[in-house]
Amino acid sequence: MKDITHLLGKIPDLEQTLQAHKLSQEEYTHIVEILHREPNLIELGIFSAMWSEHCSYKSSKKYLRGFPTKAPWVVQGPGENAGVIDIGNDLCAVFKIESHNHPSFIEPYAGAATGVGGIMRDIFTMGAYPLASLNSIRFGDVDNKGELGKKHRYLLRGVVEGIGGYGNCMGVPTIGGEMSFESCYNGNILVNAFCLGLAKKDEIFYGRAEGVGNPVIYVGSKTGRDGLGGAVMSSDSFDSDSKALRPTVQVGDPFAEKLLLEACMELFKQDLIVGIQDMGAAGLTSSSFEMAGRAGSGMILHLDKVPMRESSMNPYELMLSESQERMLICAKKGCESKVLEIFKKWELDAAIIGEVTSSGIMELYWFGQKCAEIPVEDVSENAPILDRPIKERSLSDQQVSELQTDLSTQEIFFKLLGSVEMMNKKWVYEQFDSSVQTNTIIAAGSGDASMIRIKESGAGLSMNVYCNMRYCFLDPREGAKIAVATAGRNSITRGAKPLAISDCLNFGSPHNPEVMWSFKEVCEGIKEAAEVLQTPVVSGNVSLHNQSDSIDIYPTPSIVSVGLIHDAKKAIDSRFKSSGSVIVLLGEIKAEFGGSLAQKILEGKIYGCIPQIDLKREQSLWQAMLKATDEELLLSAKDVGQGGLALTLAKMALGNGVHQPLGCDVRTGLSPHLLFAPSQSCIIAEIESGKLPSLQAIAKECQIPLQEIGCVSGENLRIDEINIPLEDVSKLYFESFEYLINQDL
Repeated sequence: MKDITHLLGKIPDLEQTLQAHKLSQEEYTHIVEILHREPNLIELGIFSAMWSEHCSYKSSKKYLRGFPTKAPWVVQGPGENAGVIDIGNDLCAVFKIESHNHPSFIEPYAGAATGVGGIMRDIFTMGAYPLASLNSIRFGDVDNKGELGKKHRYLLRGVVEGIGGYGNCMGVPTIGGEMSFESCYNGNILVNAFCLGLAKKDEIFYGRAEGVGNPVIYVGSKTGRDGLGGAVMSSDSFDSDSKALRPTVQVGDPFAEKLLLEACMELFKQDLIVGIQDMGAAGLTSSSFEMAGRAGSGMILHLDKVPMRESSMNPYELMLSESQERMLICAKKGCESKVLEIFKKWELDAAIIGEVTSSGIMELYWFGQKCAEIPVEDVSENAPILDRPIKERSLSDQQVSELQTDLSTQEIFFKLLGSVEMMNKKWVYEQFDSSVQTNTIIAAGSGDASMIRIKESGAGLSMNVYCNMRYCFLDPREGAKIAVATAGRNSITRGAKPLAISDCLNFGSPHNPEVMWSFKEVCEGIKEAAEVLQTPVVSGNVSLHNQSDSIDIYPTPSIVSVGLIHDAKKAIDSRFKSSGSVIVLLGEIKAEFGGSLAQKILEGKIYGCIPQIDLKREQSLWQAMLKATDEELLLSAKDVGQGGLALTLAKMALGNGVHQPLGCDVRTGLSPHLLFAPSQSCIIAEIESGKLPSLQAIAKECQIPLQEIGCVSGENLRIDEINIPLEDVSKLYFESFEYLINQDL
C-alpha cells in the first residue's frame, strides 16, 4: 500500500496550488461551502477537472441555452456522449464532433490520433458501430518561407499521419473534411474530429449509473500517467513555454481500441449493463461523476482496484489520468462475471472497482481508507456558470463590391487556384482509407459532402464539415448563419436532406470580452439558422482558450451537417459527367467580396461587409434541389464556394483526379470580378438538355433564379475571358500542395 498522507492533509501553498489547478479563490470558497470543510488535494483535483472549461462549459453554457435541439427525427440531443437521429427502418445515426486542439499543437501525431480515438469511443459507447469519420484541421502560414512555415508543415504532416494512422488501424473510413490556413492559427492550430455510427433504435445505450448495488466495472487498457491533467491543460491558453505541457498529451493505441470496440459490440448484444461511459477528458473523474450525475445516484469506488500500468500510482493520478482506450460500465447486479468474461476474451483489462449507491455522494477509497467524499450533483450538474464581461466589436458597414487588383481575369484565376486554400488536398486524403467497410459512395475529393450507404436500408447518409472563419471574424452572427447554411447546402448537392448538425465552437480566451461577444453572436447565428433550416443541434463541443501569446484565433464554429437520402442510388457528386450536357446556375451572383478568398489573396487583408444570407431563400433552394434529385434530373452539382463561380466550375471539370476531366464552355454575362464572388445560396448544376424544362419549372415553383450559362465541352476551361487547357489547370491544382508540404523533407 502506497502512503497517501500527503494527499489527505491540509493543502500547502494554497494560492500556488489553486493557480496550478486553474481555480479561482471564489471557486475555492464555493468548494469549501459544498464540502463544509477544506478539500484535500484529491478532491481539489476533481473539482479542478470537472469545473474546467473543457468539462463544465462554465463560460459558454449561458449562450448555448436555446439551441434548437428537437425534431420528430431527433432521438437524443445534447447531454449524452453523442447525438442520435432516426434515419428510418428502425435505424439511427449517432454522431458528434469534438476538438483536440491543444494536444495536437504540442504533439501533432499523438494529439490528432487520440482525438480520433476519443470521438470514436463517444460513438460506440452509445451502442453504435462507427461507419465514417471526418476532420476539420486548421493551420497557420504553412507557405511561409521561414521557420514559422517549416513548423506548420511539420504540424500538418504529423496531424495527418495521426488521423490516418488511428482511423486506418480501426477500420473506420475517413471520408472527408476540410482544411484551412490563417495567420491567427500560427500559435494555436485546430484539430476537430467527427465520427458517425449506426445503431438500432431500440439498442441505444446511455451514460447512466443507477440501481443501488449495481457494480461499477472498469474495462479497457490499464491506467498510466499519460494525459494527466489534460482537461485542465485544454482550458488554458498557450504561451512560449507550452512545450512544458508535453506530459499532458495522451498516448493512443488503436489496436487496443479496436479490441475495445469489438468487445463492447459483443457486450451490447446481451442484457448485461445499465450504462456505459467513455473515459475521455478528466478520465475516471468525468466518467464516474457524469454517470452518477445523470441518474441522481451516488457511487463508491475502490481506486486500488483500478488496473494500473505504472508503479506507485496514487488516487490523485488515477482519478485525473487521461490514458486512452478505457470505459466505465454500470452492470446489472449478478451479471459481473459475464461482463468480465467478454473483456477477458478480447484480451482487455476488466475489474470491478465499485458500486452504485443512493447517497448522491462519490466516495473514493484507497486500500480501505476513504480518501475523498464529494456530492455528485454539485460537481457534475451544478458547476459554476460565469457571466464574463463582453465587449461588442464594431462591425464594418463598408460594402466591398470590387476587388482592388490590376490582374486580368485569367491571372486572378491562376492566383486563386494556386493558393494553399484552393490547391487540391489529395496528398492528405489519399493517406486515409476511405473504402474500408465498403460503404463509401462519395469520398473526399469529390466536392462538397461525402456520403456512405446504409446497406440495411439502401439509404445514403451525407456528411460534411464547414466554417469560413474570415466571415466569423468580420461578422460573427452572419458568419455562423452562413456556416450552418453552407454545411447543409453541401449535403443538398448530394441529394440528401439535412437533418441535424453537430458543432465544435473554437474560440480564443474567454478572458477577452470581445471573444465572449463573438461567442454570443455566433451562438445566436447558429440558433437562427438551425431554426429556419430545421437542422437541430444534437451534439457538439466548446473549445476556448485557443490563444497563444495573447493572440486569439478567429471565431471558428465548425459545423457538421448530416443528411439523408432514402435511395442512395439517386445520390450525385460534383464531377462533370457528360460532354454536351447543360450547365445552369441556381441562385444569383452578387458583388460581395468582404472576407472573401479573392480579397485575402489579391489584397493581403480582409475587411468590409461579408456576403449576406437570406435563410428563407436558402430553404427554397434546398426544396428545389431535393425535388430535382428525387426526379433524377441532375447529373452533378456543386455549391458556389469561396473561389466563386470560376473556381467552382474548374473543380467540377477536374473532378477528383481519378476520372478523365471534362472541359466546359460558359458565358455568364457577369462583369469579370463577379466570377470570383462567393455569393450565398448559389449552386452550379449539370443536366441533360432534355430535362432542362423540368428543372426550370421546379426553380420557378420555388422562386429560385435559374440561368443556363453553358455546356460541358472540350478539353479547355472556357469561362468568359478565361480560356485554359485542362492539362495546365490540372497540374497546378493537383500537384502543388504535395510539393509545398514536403519541401522540407
